[in-house]
Amino acid sequence: MGNNNLTPWELLGGVTRGAHGVTPIQNVVPSASFKDMKTTKPAKSKQKDSVSENTVRRVAELTSATTPKPARSVKKSASAKPPTAKHRSRKSAALSDREPFAPTLGELDLYLFGEGRHEQVYEKLGAHVITHEGVKGVSFAVWAPNAERVSVVGDFNNWDGTQHSMRPLGDSGVWETFIPKLKAGELYKYEIKPPGWPTILKADPYAFYAEVPPNTSSVVYQSKYRFRDAKWLKRRASREHFRRPLSIYEVHFGSWRRRVEEDNRPFSYREMAPALADYVMETGFTHVEFLPLKEHPYGPSWGYQVSNYYAPSARYGTPDDLRYLIDYLHQRGIGVIMDWVPAHFPKDAFALARFDGSALYEHLDPRKGEHPDWGTYIFNYGRNEVRNFLLANALYWFKEFHFDGLRVDAVASMLYLDYSRKEGEWVPNQFGGRENLEATSLLKEINEAVHRPGSGAMMIAEESTAWPQVSHPVYAGGLGFDFKWNMGWMHDTLKYFQTDPLFRGGNHNALTFGLLYAWSENFILPFSHDEVVHGKGALLNKMPGSIEQKFATLRALYAYMWAHPGKKLLFMGGEFGQWREWNETESLDWHLLEDPIHKGIQNLISDLNRIYATEDSLWEADGEPAGFQWIDANNSSENIVSFIRRSPSTGKELICVGNFAPVLREDHLLGLPRAGKYRLLLNTDGESFGGSGMEIVESVKSEENPIHGQAYSARITLPPLATLWFEVPRNS
Repeated sequence: MGNNNLTPWELLGGVTRGAHGVTPIQNVVPSASFKDMKTTKPAKSKQKDSVSENTVRRVAELTSATTPKPARSVKKSASAKPPTAKHRSRKSAALSDREPFAPTLGELDLYLFGEGRHEQVYEKLGAHVITHEGVKGVSFAVWAPNAERVSVVGDFNNWDGTQHSMRPLGDSGVWETFIPKLKAGELYKYEIKPPGWPTILKADPYAFYAEVPPNTSSVVYQSKYRFRDAKWLKRRASREHFRRPLSIYEVHFGSWRRRVEEDNRPFSYREMAPALADYVMETGFTHVEFLPLKEHPYGPSWGYQVSNYYAPSARYGTPDDLRYLIDYLHQRGIGVIMDWVPAHFPKDAFALARFDGSALYEHLDPRKGEHPDWGTYIFNYGRNEVRNFLLANALYWFKEFHFDGLRVDAVASMLYLDYSRKEGEWVPNQFGGRENLEATSLLKEINEAVHRPGSGAMMIAEESTAWPQVSHPVYAGGLGFDFKWNMGWMHDTLKYFQTDPLFRGGNHNALTFGLLYAWSENFILPFSHDEVVHGKGALLNKMPGSIEQKFATLRALYAYMWAHPGKKLLFMGGEFGQWREWNETESLDWHLLEDPIHKGIQNLISDLNRIYATEDSLWEADGEPAGFQWIDANNSSENIVSFIRRSPSTGKELICVGNFAPVLREDHLLGLPRAGKYRLLLNTDGESFGGSGMEIVESVKSEENPIHGQAYSARITLPPLATLWFEVPRNS
């Protein structure tokens, strides 16, 4: 049924072929692919909006629940972490003089978790330093409904599963215990005994902290950080993001900048704070978007194959160090977004995969539970406890870390049951369709929870299909996201600019087609990390022509992008024209800024962001036709486009005209909306941007000569491969 592709030897402690090659097995994962394996009773999956009889009965039974006898000792598998001298020096006897304690989870906690509605379940499941019945210690709770026995193991008991057995709480599937005298900083895992199989060791799905990879133990963690960004959060709560400027700098944390003199190590969270804040302030971006910062075992996955959904990556510091970074950026006036991955998770044996010996977080059927492209498992969106895991996780990053937005990765793979599958490789929904009804309902539920009044948080979808109303409210029939990445615009625009100017006229519709659907969603225009890896080359290197023409074309493209309807996103390195393709193990090529032509690209981005922030015509009505008007969309023979951006509330207007041919256009007749003097705001051919510095008049005066559907016009000079912005005079 499943498709672990593990041999019996691999199951008993060899190696497992994970999504990214050969990975040492750290614990034994039963495979559902062997026909003769002993089957176990699957966990019940309750319907989301109904209260089952078992749930009601469970709540009633909890008040009289008694502590079961510890399970019979089971010989530890060879994959368990061996005790070291440090471990042996600890006296587990000091922790064994405990008396039975009452459960640390209440009836309501278990009821809400069973219904998928416990939005702060991370405060109950996992490991927590608490004072319980007057005794200081650590509570542990884990969901493992198919286990015969569960124990907490760690340095404190020499990784001996017979020392601290956990008790099941009714039929909730939750196992719980309280260990007195334990403190923050302890390493631990759960030792789980599936029916008919050896014990396995699993990291805590709700752990707040984990060891630095390749080590995989969870760490008991207690935050002591106090945020100082109350003013930022108060302002954020009242913002209408789609009517505000949004210019996002996308960052891969580990490769933005490195300490070359210290063995080329990446910055820590705290080191990054002032360096990144200064740079973002200099270049004028409004927000930073980090590729996933959750713990992940495989670095080249860039964080998109998550093993610990509640733990920030320990590669760069502690969870409180990450809180400091976000707090610092907020105090400098910079918003912070993080990529979030609810679409799939890796098969690493220590993490969520086959967690209690069964397909718990994933579907058993590979047609629904495995992703064919990425070699990962897909969450079972129909199981209440799994839905709760993801719902609470999204809210966790907003509440506990003050992120301003989550960019949800691979949404298209969640929406369609046949995503990247051939006929016969997928299972239709109950109505015979290909829509994943359980995933769509979960996305709507998460978005509604995030957008409760007073939040001001953003949800952004990386969605590449024609699914309707992705960024429309749930009450209006949409999925409830704030924004959707405009992948179509990105592909069409790069197709046009990568074409030799001699042949661009044949691709002219690639520039204009996006305006046919520009108002259907609240779009973000992304030049993301995906466009500068896997042999695609850097943005600068995509441009045709000589070196000078490559730089000129990139500058013209950026100014065209910043004037086009839609919010902006640019991956790091693109802001100064990095030549080489991005590599996650190396720092950006900051030395290029010593070259004036690269420094000119950076100067242009700074000016674009500076003008963008103050010109409401460029962002107030991004998603409305009232904010845009073509002047000339059809000049394919000369590779020229021109349009007006408009603010409906203030009446301010800006004209963008782009000459995407390597030819000087003198006396170009441009239609203008009214009489007056049009001031030049931006010329990408300017000398400070690395251009030719050709003299262009600082303003032009319109004449009553109708053209392009406009009542006035003026003759202007267009430098080759350049974009110009003009400020439209206000009505008297």
